[in-house]
Amino acid sequence: MDANPSLLDRAAWQVPQHTLSFFRGRTLDHCVVIPVINEGARIRRVLERMQTLGLGVVVDVLIADGGSDDGSLEPRVLKELGVRALLVKTGPGRLSAQLRCGYAFALDRGYRGVLTIDGNDKDDPAAIPSFVAALEAGVDFVQASRYVAGGVAENTPLVRELAIRWLHAPALRLASGYAWTDTTQGFRAYSRKLLLDPRIAPFRSVFSDYELLAYLSYRAPRLGYRCVELPTTRRYPSGETPTKISSVRGYVSLLRALGRSCLGRYNP
Repeated sequence: MDANPSLLDRAAWQVPQHTLSFFRGRTLDHCVVIPVINEGARIRRVLERMQTLGLGVVVDVLIADGGSDDGSLEPRVLKELGVRALLVKTGPGRLSAQLRCGYAFALDRGYRGVLTIDGNDKDDPAAIPSFVAALEAGVDFVQASRYVAGGVAENTPLVRELAIRWLHAPALRLASGYAWTDTTQGFRAYSRKLLLDPRIAPFRSVFSDYELLAYLSYRAPRLGYRCVELPTTRRYPSGETPTKISSVRGYVSLLRALGRSCLGRYNP
């Protein structure tokens, strides 16, 4: 697979409209894209934790904002916390649309690997160096897991725990042929080769909500890409809304994306 898309391939990418608030240049081979929308103090805690861990010498930090209006993404503060770029999606779509913006931006700037982590302060970014090391060792898809040996799950809502362990992960295990244990997490890493593969083609407008995560978990193993789950810590805070997927409509959307992915309906 070519390391760079042809002009024809790049022109075919469907990337949501967005603005670039700032970009301070690429300094490393790998980046972490953090999708956010109205995360308040949570995104600051994530960035402060990353600074404390010294991750600025491991990954460039890029934020893909879905249209926050809570004042949590003041550029001066983000720059002080080590953020290299802030993209603001102005077109339609939710999580998958934000991810398409972030992936496209990263690939266009020449990053060899793209990590993602949620901006809601549930995932411990301490695992980021191990994700980058896996990419450097030739892995194409790293998935965080709280359920493999060494992983930690705290305060996971019961409904979500049951859905992951008894429905979402088993369905993707069966459909993909890879023994996934934790498939709804957005803490991941992908090789440049995987994201540019036209047999995967992630830059399509059909991916607007939660579809892209399930699809990549299905499609990558089926195409023979090297996948691995690494242990991570995921903590749900007590006394707060545990997830943005809280309505019946949200869960239906998630299950629809799972079903369509497992049946190959998103394949190019």
